[in-house]
Amino acid sequence: MIVKVLIMAGGYATRLWPVTKDHPKALLPVGNRTILDYIMENVKGLGLETHISTNRFFEAHFRPYADRYGVGLVVEDTLHEEEKLGTVGALKRAVDELGLDDYLVIAGDNIFSFDLQDFLKHYNGNPLIAVYDVGDPELARRYGVVVLDGDRVVEFQEKPLRTESTLISTGVYALPAKTVELIDDYLGDGNKDAPGYFLEWLVRGGAAVHAYRFDEYWYDIGSADSYLEALKTLLKENHVEDIHIGSYAKVIPPVVIKQGSKIIGRSIIGPYAYIGEGCLIENSDISDSIIFGKTVIRNSTIWRSIIDEKCEIRNLELKKSLVGGHAKIQRGD
Repeated sequence: MIVKVLIMAGGYATRLWPVTKDHPKALLPVGNRTILDYIMENVKGLGLETHISTNRFFEAHFRPYADRYGVGLVVEDTLHEEEKLGTVGALKRAVDELGLDDYLVIAGDNIFSFDLQDFLKHYNGNPLIAVYDVGDPELARRYGVVVLDGDRVVEFQEKPLRTESTLISTGVYALPAKTVELIDDYLGDGNKDAPGYFLEWLVRGGAAVHAYRFDEYWYDIGSADSYLEALKTLLKENHVEDIHIGSYAKVIPPVVIKQGSKIIGRSIIGPYAYIGEGCLIENSDISDSIIFGKTVIRNSTIWRSIIDEKCEIRNLELKKSLVGGHAKIQRGD
């Protein structure tokens, strides 16, 4: 029986830099909630002891969330990407602190459509992983590729060079104590970062690993594209707080616009836009984009872009761009 839940949120998310240089990925907003909120709302129905694993650099960001949800925090003593323990190393560190048990382990950058209570109904004391069909062999190669016989995993390859399977492991694992105990042996010569290598090692060694298949949606928020696609899927309705919208401005749902923002001039916001607190948008069109707080955008068109906090963007057309915090970019006067 699963005893503890462990949410792994200790990475430095370098593929989303510069946005994640000072923001932990698990706390990025997706609509009116963070990635971690989606996970916690699914976890809380389990009634299980829950902990978040993070690093010293982001500890202060996670403390309020841990307090809000009444969960524990396990902190690895690292401050930089080059020091990180890796996900499997961090899992060992957490187990050393919390004790050997049956664990439900969830990647903290994971947004998934299935109910965790249903997932655990399929747990029989052997490792159980959640798997999803991405429908494209090229896309599947970025993840841990799974081949099944019924619900038994007969082959697991982490980031293979070639594959015909499109079924991948998603970062939700139920691990019995007997499997968790093997992490020490694995770390002797295994990859400390991607948990898929540990699962590959287990399957290759003859372990009875089972799969739980689900449909609808799954997002690994590892890139700007996956982040924006998650926003489009999960942003279902308008959430507009105490803001100022000018007479000529237009909001096309669904959008989230946080308090203190001003939308003025002939601006069009949406569809699928997140505007953080205290932004000023003037004579600009913003869609399929995420704009963090206290950013000023004037006379610009922003599409499929992510702009970090306290930026100034003027007289520009930005498409598929990732802009770091405090940037000032303009063309002409």
